[in-house]
Amino acid sequence: MITVEERNKPTVSICHKDFASDARSAAAIKGVPVMRVVAETVPCECSIPEQVDSGITAVMDNIADALTKPLTEDEKSPKPKEMEKFPRVVFKGNIQEVNTFFYKRGWTDGLPLVPPTEEAVKEMMTGTDLAPDFIVGKPVSRFGKATVERIAINAVMAGCLPTYMPLLIASVEALCDPKPNMAWGAVGTGSHAPCWLVNGPISKDLHINNGSGYLNPGDIANASIGRAMGLILKNIGGNRKGIEDMGVHGHPGKYTMVFSENEAESPWDPLHVDLGFKKEDSTVTLSCPDSFSQFWPYGTSDKGILNSIIYNMIPARWGLCIIAMPPVHAHTLAKAGFKKRDVAKFISDFTQIPAYKHPSFNGTTNPGTPRGEPPVGWLPLNPQDPVRILFHLDWIRIVVAGGPGNYICAHQGGGGFLADWVTKKAILPKNWDKLVAKYKNVVPNHVIY
Repeated sequence: MITVEERNKPTVSICHKDFASDARSAAAIKGVPVMRVVAETVPCECSIPEQVDSGITAVMDNIADALTKPLTEDEKSPKPKEMEKFPRVVFKGNIQEVNTFFYKRGWTDGLPLVPPTEEAVKEMMTGTDLAPDFIVGKPVSRFGKATVERIAINAVMAGCLPTYMPLLIASVEALCDPKPNMAWGAVGTGSHAPCWLVNGPISKDLHINNGSGYLNPGDIANASIGRAMGLILKNIGGNRKGIEDMGVHGHPGKYTMVFSENEAESPWDPLHVDLGFKKEDSTVTLSCPDSFSQFWPYGTSDKGILNSIIYNMIPARWGLCIIAMPPVHAHTLAKAGFKKRDVAKFISDFTQIPAYKHPSFNGTTNPGTPRGEPPVGWLPLNPQDPVRILFHLDWIRIVVAGGPGNYICAHQGGGGFLADWVTKKAILPKNWDKLVAKYKNVVPNHVIY
């Protein structure tokens, strides 16, 4: 619309009433805060022609008015909105009062936070050699400037340790990379959640859990790194629930979904080495799945493990996919001669459904869908013929993680139909060894009964 308006052609956006705030926010990001939007009541992604016709007919007069009504003075020359300016210290009080103040401002994720005092933020920034005002990137949705200091502020609020800063900075770089398509993953109705996979020595330095219950609460690194990234998306990126983030149901992984690959117990090279990094490098890989499932294999042989994976993939969740398996299954497959890519190829080749059940089938020989997704590959003329769900081999990442036991985990539907993997290297500060030594004993010590 804005591109057309810039060519002196009047436009109007037809938008479901519950997405009007989202539409106006998107227009404001592009410098047009008074874009004309007509709200309609057609159910979202409706495929019933009668409902579409009646809903649009009901607002035709509003569309005509919006297209023909002379521009107001505010529309001709929109005035910049006065942003509230805060002093360096925004609030003083006890911890409960601070949390209430921050929550009412919309700056939290709903859980209590650690007050970002000057001292705490300064200590957090000892985890990087970058200057406080260095801009790491501009994350979606409203592209605020993610300076090192702002990253540190949100890291303090999330409960991070200063040693997490290299990963947080690399993660912000990943957010701002076009490959994961965060413009879709962060704001779409599909409720995609950032999934952060860590590789390299930093995993051990930070005690990032990759064993039993690595997605459970209880590990400060797994919990607070993902939480910090959620706060960064909200407070710096401007990705607010129900305004820019229009996830229908939401996703518990948006609180945090962080884990590392169990490189010590894996029979294969770790992911970052597969991608061309050195083993001594530390990296973070971002994808945005919208579903999570775990399943019990039909048998513990290579055949039982692989068949359980291909028959438990969710058909409608095509796109980037992480298969996380405990070391015992990885060693079984490796002993049978399977490398990671062999496992991924098996999954891609044999995870099949009848063509008419595939997300890209629309009842014709055209492999596109009514929603406009690009074709993911050839579809047969016969709707009963089998087609692959995970058509592209590179959509699949095999990761060794998890504790003793049989279950296999799948993160599917990664980030929308135009998303790709992105991996960034963490740059460690000069004082890294000293910093790690300072915080190395921040680990839980459970009583043994």
